[in-house]
Amino acid sequence: MDCRYPYEFEGGHIKEALNLHQEIQVEDYLLKTPIVPSCPDKRVVVIFHCEFSSERGPRMCRFVRERDRAANEYPNLHYPELYILKGGYKDFFPHYQAQCEPQAYRPMHHEDFKEDLRKFRLKSRTWAGERSKRDMYSRLKKL
Repeated sequence: MDCRYPYEFEGGHIKEALNLHQEIQVEDYLLKTPIVPSCPDKRVVVIFHCEFSSERGPRMCRFVRERDRAANEYPNLHYPELYILKGGYKDFFPHYQAQCEPQAYRPMHHEDFKEDLRKFRLKSRTWAGERSKRDMYSRLKKL
């Protein structure tokens, strides 16, 4: 589960990874109709990552874990095995380039994608229900 923004994903990703960077996308894919193992001796393992696996990947992993626990009685979860890729795509890529397509790495702060970053960060705040600093300050002034 690649939680990076689409322009990062398009610039290089792990083969077969899904690019789901919004909670609603992950909810639709994993939680509305949970993935069931093809046979009883198989397991469903979900690995989350982002560029460094320090913010977006872990946040999405926590989101799935919280929703799974809210809908199911522990330990009977749909996804008991959720993992975070240590070091993210940045650490994975130099060691396993053959497992990436295209064989490239585009960082979140790439010079050519500043506007995309601004747009996705703004949208991710509104999706998470966060308010802008300007909105919070104006609300404080009214108090």
